[in-house]
Amino acid sequence: MTDTITLPLTVFIVDDETPARNRLKEKLADCAAQFPLQLVGEAANGQEALDKLAETPAEVVLMDIRMPQMDGIELAGHLNKLAQPPLIIFTTAYDAYAIQAFEQRAIDYLLKPIRLGRLFDALSRARDLVPIRTEVLRELTPEARSNLSAHERGKVLLIPIDQVLYLRAELKYVTVRTAEREYLIEESLTALEKEYATRFVRIHRNCLVARDAVMGFEKGGDEGESGWLMNVKGLEEKLPISRRQMGIVKEYGK
Repeated sequence: MTDTITLPLTVFIVDDETPARNRLKEKLADCAAQFPLQLVGEAANGQEALDKLAETPAEVVLMDIRMPQMDGIELAGHLNKLAQPPLIIFTTAYDAYAIQAFEQRAIDYLLKPIRLGRLFDALSRARDLVPIRTEVLRELTPEARSNLSAHERGKVLLIPIDQVLYLRAELKYVTVRTAEREYLIEESLTALEKEYATRFVRIHRNCLVARDAVMGFEKGGDEGESGWLMNVKGLEEKLPISRRQMGIVKEYGK
């Protein structure tokens, strides 16, 4: 018990299983008898969680890891794009190797079935935890994300990676181009190239193009470039190919 915390700790639950969410809510109610906290919402999937947390922020998110469509590790990465990212406490039945990785990174976790005392201890430490950084999450999961995320007007917008036509670095941002529009994200083009090595091909030091969006080539461009431009599916815009990346023309021209 503590008398030093006057404001309630705001908590949000993300789990695709209704019984699991209900059990957590019961245990949170028990904790609330000794620890000032407030449940501000719950979600059954990643998109619902992003939408609700953009409208009603929480200090702590209790998050399952294994969920369909978007796992908890990816969801945590998207939540980090919020202006004030929440603290993440994973609720998991993950294997021992992953749990050890979380411990090394000082990320808390609750092993299912969750014990009341363990939940109380985790919430008591929550305000001292550092929000999980995107780079750490990438190291914990070998699979590429299914979505990129952009932060606009206080909300997180998911960008399905299979809709991305190209990625172009501009100053400290990367422009993500889909058939409908452009988004700006704060990520490294080099890191994105590594993460999506099989999906994108580099045509310039500042540009990656989705392999299945390459429609052809034509002569043109600045003298300082290769003299070739790439046609991209669904776009009138043509992208310059650098001299160093001229091999792409030969590769697709076979």
